Amino acid sequence: MKIFNSTQIHELDNYTIEHEPISSIDLMERAAKALTHAITNIWTTKTPFVVFAGPGNNGGDALAVARMMAENGYQVSVYLFNIHSHLSDDCENNKKRIAECKHIKAFNEINLNFDPPQLDAETVVIDGLFGSGLNKPLAGGFSSLVRYINQSKSKVVSIDLPSGLMAEDNTYNIRQNIIRANITFTLQQLKLCMLFADCQQYLGEVRVLDIRLSHEYIGNTCCQHYVLEENDVRTRIKDRNDFAHKGNMGTALLIAGCYGMSGAAVLASKACLRSGAGKVVVHSPKRNYDILQISVPEAVLQLDQEETIYSEPVDTDDFNVLGIGPGIGQNETTAIALIAQLRRAQCPVVADADALNILGSHRTWMQQLPQEIIMTPHPKEFDRIDGNISNGCYERLSKARRLAEHLHSFIILKGHYSALCLPDGNVIFNPTGNSGMATAGSGDVLTGIITGLLARGYSRKDACIVGMYLHGLAGDLAAHELGKECLIASDIIKYLPMAFKRIND
Repeated sequence: MKIFNSTQIHELDNYTIEHEPISSIDLMERAAKALTHAITNIWTTKTPFVVFAGPGNNGGDALAVARMMAENGYQVSVYLFNIHSHLSDDCENNKKRIAECKHIKAFNEINLNFDPPQLDAETVVIDGLFGSGLNKPLAGGFSSLVRYINQSKSKVVSIDLPSGLMAEDNTYNIRQNIIRANITFTLQQLKLCMLFADCQQYLGEVRVLDIRLSHEYIGNTCCQHYVLEENDVRTRIKDRNDFAHKGNMGTALLIAGCYGMSGAAVLASKACLRSGAGKVVVHSPKRNYDILQISVPEAVLQLDQEETIYSEPVDTDDFNVLGIGPGIGQNETTAIALIAQLRRAQCPVVADADALNILGSHRTWMQQLPQEIIMTPHPKEFDRIDGNISNGCYERLSKARRLAEHLHSFIILKGHYSALCLPDGNVIFNPTGNSGMATAGSGDVLTGIITGLLARGYSRKDACIVGMYLHGLAGDLAAHELGKECLIASDIIKYLPMAFKRIND
């Protein structure tokens, strides 16, 4: 699924109008019907509605919704803000239609003074002030109105986007001047900001309404951001040949677990095996021998010369992939061994956890990383690599995208919508996963899954796409059975076979 920027969203509307063909007012009517249907499916005619409409096309949508709801027996009061005495053409046309509608409870056009209505817990506010075309923070009277709505007990429904929220970059937005919606009905496609954790407080529940905008434009227009769909993953899954043996299913090397963190090695190696690798070799300190031998009998152990830390690089000539970092600690001897290991690696590399923390403490080493390395940082790990704390999710994603281009690497920025930043500058968001996966060890499982897929012969891009999708899907299946609150990392591994099976069915 493509995620268009605000300019492309406007172009999509215009292309639909020109090529369907359909008039802009009729397209607005189509959108309003979808919005009205969605709203009236939730609330009955006993609920009073107050509609706040802005001077642009978002306001035109709101006016059309108000008219349709009133004609369906709803009590609707409308406030149209026309403080500069200029409305968009379609907003002006819908204002005239509202004036002709005998069922509207009250219509108020605000040119100067505004006496706000009482907003109580029984009232639903429809926010149609500003949509995806907004490009600067709200100020003046509109900011006061937003704060008035937010402090009320009314439920709020936003059309397309909560007013004040910009479609992409809200880094320098004024947060208290953004509507906090309970539900956002967005038109045709998700907007980029909807995928960021720091915007969720404004969006509430997000529902996408199909208003039949041009599929030709959507199909032919390139963009930088995408959301994975199940079919994108299904078409990438490799078949397992009936005559396969472990020798041609790939051999993975995992360097994981200092003393006291052997669990990270256990989780990563189990996930790697569950992802189809023919053989998994785990390099770990001597004191982890008993734990790993008992916990993962399928793995082959390769012991470090040290008792408690990873201390020396390993020859990777006999391996198809190297996964490194889970639980290795940040001892300086380990750090030196890590950079030596990364310099000499001739196979694909997945770096996570302490491998990334070490790089964050030795940032000059970043230029020595092998090309096409896969890194899987959570936000704080990425900020350490970058050397600066990011001012919000958009800025962090932008930095990750630029770094992936600069290093010609793959960076999976982990989160609710994990973002895969590709070497070509594109970004793919993963829709699977849930908050139950916010538990220690989940990242180690992801490292193991991607490492296992690379051992099986997946390309780096496909291993990242399939890996993060299945990781989240296994977490979703586990949460469905066990509940989010009870989820632990080993549950993700337990449900990984079911995730594979669902994709293969």
